[in-house]
Amino acid sequence: MKKIAIFSAVMFSIILVSCKKDIETLNTDTKNPSVVPAGSLFATGVKNLIDNTTTPNVNVGIFRLLAQQWTETTYTDESNYDLTTRNIPQNFWNVMYRDVLKSFAEAAKLVPLQDPKYVTAGTIKNQSAMIEIMNVYAYSILVDTYGNIPYTEALNIADVTPKYDDAKTVYFDLLARLDKAIAAINVNEGGFGGSDVLLDDDVAGWKTFANSLKLRMGMEIADVDAAKSKATVESAAPGAIKSNDENIIFKYLAAPPNTNPVWVNLVQSGRKDFVAANTLVDYMKSTNDPRIPLFFTVDANNGYKGGTYGASSNYSTFSKPSTTITKPDYKATLIDYAEVEFILAEAVARGYAVGGTAATHYNNAVTASIEDWGGSAADALAFLAQPSVNYLTAAGTYKQKIGTQKWVALYNRGFEAWTEVRRLDYPKLIAPVDALSDYPNRFTYPVQEQNLNIANYTAAASAIGGDKVETKLFWDKF
Repeated sequence: MKKIAIFSAVMFSIILVSCKKDIETLNTDTKNPSVVPAGSLFATGVKNLIDNTTTPNVNVGIFRLLAQQWTETTYTDESNYDLTTRNIPQNFWNVMYRDVLKSFAEAAKLVPLQDPKYVTAGTIKNQSAMIEIMNVYAYSILVDTYGNIPYTEALNIADVTPKYDDAKTVYFDLLARLDKAIAAINVNEGGFGGSDVLLDDDVAGWKTFANSLKLRMGMEIADVDAAKSKATVESAAPGAIKSNDENIIFKYLAAPPNTNPVWVNLVQSGRKDFVAANTLVDYMKSTNDPRIPLFFTVDANNGYKGGTYGASSNYSTFSKPSTTITKPDYKATLIDYAEVEFILAEAVARGYAVGGTAATHYNNAVTASIEDWGGSAADALAFLAQPSVNYLTAAGTYKQKIGTQKWVALYNRGFEAWTEVRRLDYPKLIAPVDALSDYPNRFTYPVQEQNLNIANYTAAASAIGGDKVETKLFWDKF
């Protein structure tokens, strides 16, 4: 009996210990880990950023409408410059800060904490540089959308009323950060490996991307600080994209959930909200542009016709976005060779030392765009031979020539097209008859900022000249 009692006591102790351990493990949520790998956060931020600028969802991504590439069929609010009914400025803002920049910020904290037994110091340095490049890209989009923005006090959850920083100051700081990131990249070291959903761990590609982004940002400030612009563009040009093979693209997948947002909103949804805008279609027809069948479907009469921008348009009557861009796995382009060559053409026209002539870079840009869309070199030669298209004979200033063809080449890249229309003032877009405002040069600040961050919102609105869509950004001087 004594042995049985002792054995029972021991077993009871074991059971108590086991129960205690089991209770502790119940506090661990195996499906929602408390520690996330830096690479996962980085990949999440990248995809959220690209989705936010690629989607045609009218609650967020109305940039193709603002650039008059598309127009709406039944619900024409956004084509008539109504940005507030659907609270578009707030929706776009929240994704950029909450889902994009916050993901990058948390990834940046975790990168240096990785075990050096498994990750080299060079790889850690590259990962930090890649995060910085994406930070710069994201913040530049915010500046180009709103003007002054929360920057130095942003992303601190303990501070829900951050101040707004001057847009020009932010932009110049971003350029300095980009320079440091470019200098930090070592192409002989690794990056994020399988978590690099943008460039598949092509570290040299990240350096090319950063220089191309620097080139774009450098040209954006040309009318506000010519000397800074010239120095920035000239230093970035040698390292920028040099062929379509180097285009910076995001590859969507053929099956949900990582599919092309255009497919999601136009095909998977079954909605018939958009047709081609007459603004773009009419211009392309007037120049016999070989890209028109690559951009759009034929209309009801087997030709190409766009709906009148801003007016109601019967879906079956007009041309629609092509089946190419509505595939579930169609790419999203962040920056490409055509855009780089247009920037270099403008740089030469402005007197920057980047080599070549404005006409040569212009021809390279148009050719790159046609070939990237599936056209041929012969198509490009014939197109450029037309007096109305040829750089030496086309009407207008360099801003008109470059701006108009760049607008065409930026088809399906609504945000960049909207930016260039604002910056170069070409083409001259005709306002819809029922427009609620003059042309939108920016998004207004989110309603939540107006209600919850009143003092800083008021100061920011005053500093930029009023929280109106017509207010021009700091780089938009003419």
